[in-house]
Amino acid sequence: MQGIELRIKGKVQGVGFRPFVWLLANQYGLNGDVNNDGQGVLIRFVSPPADALEQFLSDLQNKLPPLAQITDITQRAIDWPEATAITGFTIRESENNQMDTQIIPDAATCPHCLADLFDPNNRRYHYPFTNCTHCGPRFTIIKAIPYDRKNTAMSVFPLCPQCEKEYKDPADRRFHAQPNACSVCGPHIWLQNREQTLATHEMALKQTALLLQQGHIIAVKGLGGFHLACDANNQKTVDLLRQRKHRPTKPLAIMVPDLQFLQDLAPQETELLASSAAPIVLLAKHKVPNIADNIAPHLQEIGVMLPSNPLQHLLLRTVNRPLVMTSANASGQPPVLKNEYAVEQLNDLADFYLCHNRDILQRADDSLVRVAFDGLETLRRARGYVPDEIPLETQSTKNVLALGSDLKNTFCLLRHNKAVLSQHIGDTANEQVRSQLSENLELFQNIYQFKPDIIAVDAHPGYFSSSIGKQLAEQQQVTPIEVLHHHAHIVSVMAEHNCNEPVIGLALDGIGMGENGQLWGGECLLVDYQHSQYLGGLPAVALPGGDLAAKQPWRNWLAHLHQFVPQWQEILTKTCAEPNWQILVNAIERGLNCPPISSAGRLFDAVAYALGIAPSIVSWEGEAACHLEALANNSSLATQAQSAVNIPVKMPLIGNKLDLAYFWQSWLNYRAPVEDKAFAFHYALAQGFAELAANQARQHQCRTIVLSGGVMHNQLLRRLLKENLSEFHVLSAHKLPMGDGGLSLGQAVIAMHRQADNP
Repeated sequence: MQGIELRIKGKVQGVGFRPFVWLLANQYGLNGDVNNDGQGVLIRFVSPPADALEQFLSDLQNKLPPLAQITDITQRAIDWPEATAITGFTIRESENNQMDTQIIPDAATCPHCLADLFDPNNRRYHYPFTNCTHCGPRFTIIKAIPYDRKNTAMSVFPLCPQCEKEYKDPADRRFHAQPNACSVCGPHIWLQNREQTLATHEMALKQTALLLQQGHIIAVKGLGGFHLACDANNQKTVDLLRQRKHRPTKPLAIMVPDLQFLQDLAPQETELLASSAAPIVLLAKHKVPNIADNIAPHLQEIGVMLPSNPLQHLLLRTVNRPLVMTSANASGQPPVLKNEYAVEQLNDLADFYLCHNRDILQRADDSLVRVAFDGLETLRRARGYVPDEIPLETQSTKNVLALGSDLKNTFCLLRHNKAVLSQHIGDTANEQVRSQLSENLELFQNIYQFKPDIIAVDAHPGYFSSSIGKQLAEQQQVTPIEVLHHHAHIVSVMAEHNCNEPVIGLALDGIGMGENGQLWGGECLLVDYQHSQYLGGLPAVALPGGDLAAKQPWRNWLAHLHQFVPQWQEILTKTCAEPNWQILVNAIERGLNCPPISSAGRLFDAVAYALGIAPSIVSWEGEAACHLEALANNSSLATQAQSAVNIPVKMPLIGNKLDLAYFWQSWLNYRAPVEDKAFAFHYALAQGFAELAANQARQHQCRTIVLSGGVMHNQLLRRLLKENLSEFHVLSAHKLPMGDGGLSLGQAVIAMHRQADNP
């Protein structure tokens, strides 16, 4: 008996793909079966008529379920002796073999489930865990492959007869929806204080809404962690939350009940907010009316998201106002995942706790994006996007694991021509974050049945992520490949765009390990997938106190003045409020714990402090630079064409280095309002780096210039650079962060290419 076998790869498990195949097969009168396995989905047909098979294949690719995505279809003829007994089309049990299929990210509540949620005649009316194959938790509840209920956090909730009927009916949209449940058989919610349960089910929801309206702070369990929620209109409550979190100015994300609470949205902003990923979208403040002034002080944008799960929809609909929804964690700690830990660790932060009994198996922070002048910009990639694969043009013969960086850590698994990045894990200086990194590494390797042949790490010898990678390399008996930080930054963008030619890279960030143990942060490089050559950039400046300088902007102001401005003592006496700055000058002059660094991030800190807009000690990473960008955007010069801007501030080139001595003298002598001085800095920095990059591109005959590093998230600087480099093909990242969150992809691709050259 002859048959046809179709192998389907991509996002085809947990998205209603098999019932979709079942319906199509029945529609065209095809006999056979379909099942899930480690490779994706396998379809078999018994001697299908050619025209019916052709129509089936057309519909298969053009009428997919909302979350499904096909990346590969292969077809072959098979001998199928058992097929003589097959009539009709059936769905077979899943098989677990070598994993080569995609795991689906968590997806926001679909319109059908939302309708069920608010339909008084529906049996899931106000049930906070309703979902189907088009929506609901995926990544955050998985513990093994294949994605079947027994391998998820739902294994402890046996299906009731009605839910089981839906689960087994291929014509139902809840067919094999692994988190399928109802109020009879599924998870439930409760409200509690530190001592006892106060209410359950719908009464818990109503009491939570009332407490929020009264100005209380509630820890709310979500899909990938707890949030701290409070009334975003109540300035006093927001201040209280800031005091408790020791977060005086860092912006807070808010959640609005629906799009009616926003105004003047661009089409792409609306699309992102309402997408299945449901990320936080950075919006201009005027688009978010009627919220407290202290949500995002000194900034021009506010992070806004829509509800992404039924519990949030119910809560926001009941409270009927914007809520602050910020990660529920003590300062410096990762977000809490377990109910008992929430009560224990959030004791000083939350007044009450809205909990549920579905376990969060994988942490997933809210993703953060914006619609920038040059398209989508991803600042944090987690819930809704992870673990989506990133396709690559080059096929790897080896499995590559890359460990990323110590800040904004992610890691990357690269196999064949696909890369999977972990969710945002965070700052590995924290012990709990380190534990989460180790646990997630083990989980990803187990789920993807992935054994690394190559392990890539950052070249910085002191990084925890590098030490973890080296330990794994020793266990696997492979030699770790060390990758320069800024080489990885540039290659991560090249890989996203499948750019296979040498490029000029501008890598601007706070700190990264460069050639010969030098600390970099503002470099122009000649880059391909294997090599990185230094071509120039910012001059090295003392970093007084090492890591302390990243938290105390005045140290960088002092270092720059001392190195570049002859009258530095006179200026410091007038501008530096720190009483012991002379001690730091002595340390710089004697070279004590003041390593030289060519850092754009620390230059931003120095300028911000000079303008009086940076505190002596910042309370969040990038605070000084973000305030500086916001101030510069208030300048009338920011809206003028560059050809019309005429300011005396310059950062010219001396050889292949930007002349900071000239910059500081011209900038200090520039008599203008503070917002114009803030703009003048951005303008001079962009002009200087653009000239350097253009010169090097012509010299090395490169058509493409790549922008990367955390500083490139500064939209004003990036726009000025792109305008100055308009004669070239200029690339920046869109799907991944330009900061350290995208670094592991670059490391993995570099290691893959180096290994290919040196097998």
